[in-house]
Amino acid sequence: MAAATLFDLQGKVAVVTGASSGLGVQFAHALASHGAKTVLVARRKDQLDRHVSELVAQGCHAMAVAADLTKPDDITRLFDTIENDLGTPTILVNNAGLAQAAKLSEINRAEWATTMALNLDAVLFTAQMAAQRMMAAKLSGSIINIASILGQHVQKGVAAYCTSKAGVIHLTRAMALEWAGRGIRVNALAPGYAVTDINRAYLESPAGQAMLPDIPLRRFGGQGDFDGALLLLASDAGRYMTGTTLTIDGGHTLAL
Repeated sequence: MAAATLFDLQGKVAVVTGASSGLGVQFAHALASHGAKTVLVARRKDQLDRHVSELVAQGCHAMAVAADLTKPDDITRLFDTIENDLGTPTILVNNAGLAQAAKLSEINRAEWATTMALNLDAVLFTAQMAAQRMMAAKLSGSIINIASILGQHVQKGVAAYCTSKAGVIHLTRAMALEWAGRGIRVNALAPGYAVTDINRAYLESPAGQAMLPDIPLRRFGGQGDFDGALLLLASDAGRYMTGTTLTIDGGHTLAL
């Protein structure tokens, strides 16, 4: 089968959470440009509308839905809206997340709970809703959870983030095992450090640049560096893959 056919997402309905900025925007562009009707989800509707306008101007099919994925009612409303407007989603990219700097000797319960609520709990319950809708419609599909290399290794000062992303990796394997029999594949991506609008200033600072010698490819991730892996997992090109975590970090973890 030709590569263009393997990676074709025409007719698919895809959902990308955390799509108002950063990697979420890039993931949405990658899916939409390969034919998926792509739903961008985040809390900031104005940002979502701007990105949707860009995609539509490029000839893509995209829509925005504002939702707080830490709220069960918002998750239900999100999927009701998508099914009513586009049909049942069969691709979900669970990208929404946050990182808060806090030492373990100082972190409080509220800070810990806030990180877990979005980085881990929301991943579970958004994927659960997606899987339930696919099962009800008797459709197969792909769920892609965005983890991190800090789910595989730890770093000082961000223990809550590291713990939540380690949980995402293990949760991905559990989902894959339980839902494989229903034709739902679940995999994870573990990105390394990537330059986005959120962290550009830091990564370009002397402190950020000091990390480059630890990355064998001697650069941070950039636009498009994650598209291939995402499309592999979302499309028929990865139809026999489930329960895996793909690390995309320029070889960074080799040096840790």
